Amino acid sequence: MSAVSRHLLPDTARTEQGRLAVGGVDVHDLAQRFGTPLFVYDEAHLRSRCREAVSAFGDDAVIYATKAFLCGAMARLAHEEGLLLDVATGGELFVALHAGVPADRCVMHGNNKSVAELREAITAGVRHLVVDSFDELDRIDALHSAGLPAPRVQLRITPGVYVHTHEYVSTGQNDSKFGFNLANGDAQRAVERARASKSLELVGLHCHIGSNVFETENFTKAAEVMVRFANECRLPELTLGGGLGVAYLNGEHAPTITEWASALRAATKQLQGGVKVMVEPGRSIVAAAALTLYEVGTVKQIPGVRTYVAVDGGMSDNPRPVLYGSGYEAFVPSRTDADRTMGARIVGKHCESGDVLISEAVLPADIRVGDVIATPVTGAYGHSMGSNYNKVPRPAVVFVHDGAARIVVRRETYDDLVRNDVTDSV
Repeated sequence: MSAVSRHLLPDTARTEQGRLAVGGVDVHDLAQRFGTPLFVYDEAHLRSRCREAVSAFGDDAVIYATKAFLCGAMARLAHEEGLLLDVATGGELFVALHAGVPADRCVMHGNNKSVAELREAITAGVRHLVVDSFDELDRIDALHSAGLPAPRVQLRITPGVYVHTHEYVSTGQNDSKFGFNLANGDAQRAVERARASKSLELVGLHCHIGSNVFETENFTKAAEVMVRFANECRLPELTLGGGLGVAYLNGEHAPTITEWASALRAATKQLQGGVKVMVEPGRSIVAAAALTLYEVGTVKQIPGVRTYVAVDGGMSDNPRPVLYGSGYEAFVPSRTDADRTMGARIVGKHCESGDVLISEAVLPADIRVGDVIATPVTGAYGHSMGSNYNKVPRPAVVFVHDGAARIVVRRETYDDLVRNDVTDSV
């Protein structure tokens, strides 16, 4: 197989004599300097996707879904580029506020917000809450009775739209833990209750149909359902969620943010009364901005079976292959243009046979111990879903830009692994 396709690499990726540079920095040198595993983000790529989204949808209409990738530097970057931030837990809200993002530039999500999380969000003054259940409405009533101000609220609606993606990231179908069901009348009942409540200000509706969706027709169908309901409700805001997919493999292609915006614009033409349409992209902003770098520790050839290439990371820094069967490409950034002719299974260092990063990878035939391997399009749901399984410290995160590299999340140490342990005194 030929070299990895350039459309999978960050915007500033360049090769010179086969060596890959991103942000003007040699990628192999980054591995030597900062160690592996290592997340490397192209800052120019991140800013470009943020700007594309704002240009496509308008000011104050783009809400970055922080679950895709969140740290202080990313929160500040998204805020600087004019995006609001979607946080789904008290922890995500804390990180955003700690990074200096004003609370009124944050939107609070979550299908099971605790009383504490609601109190934190309302007290801080988030832009609005996306309310997910009647129980949550009860909690807001109780907090208002206890003296908290009435928050601005959008109601999350389940539109009954099924999309072709993994069942674990499909959210718009009737059988979903998220939102008020439109088909059974719960959505209308929630609107009526919220309108009558003095505990909140109902400002809009929200829906989200799933994650890593490739067909714009799926978004169009959901938008048309929501437009009909929004016209009945006559509220000033409508959020149509995120979920735009990205290409992970050489043969895959996904719509751009601009193409997605064009499809949604056409689907919302029938909205009445000047409704503000908002969206919540995450993966499409950050996924292709990053590479993960690993060092090869073992090449195990089993004649007649397969070759295993083991690296120093695995399911603790990229659980998506284990969770969803997600596919990735891999290459050697010091020999980026080399033909990849050797089939192998790239596995991690964890005590699980299922610790597989790429089940059917292709690599240069001269792959050897000590080589640095890069997996592209790992900017979403790697760092954010990472764990300490087998007590493996989590990788560092580096931003590269204009020939410089800076650590934005330091590598964990063994001391970090025991920091929260409680030892009884003798």
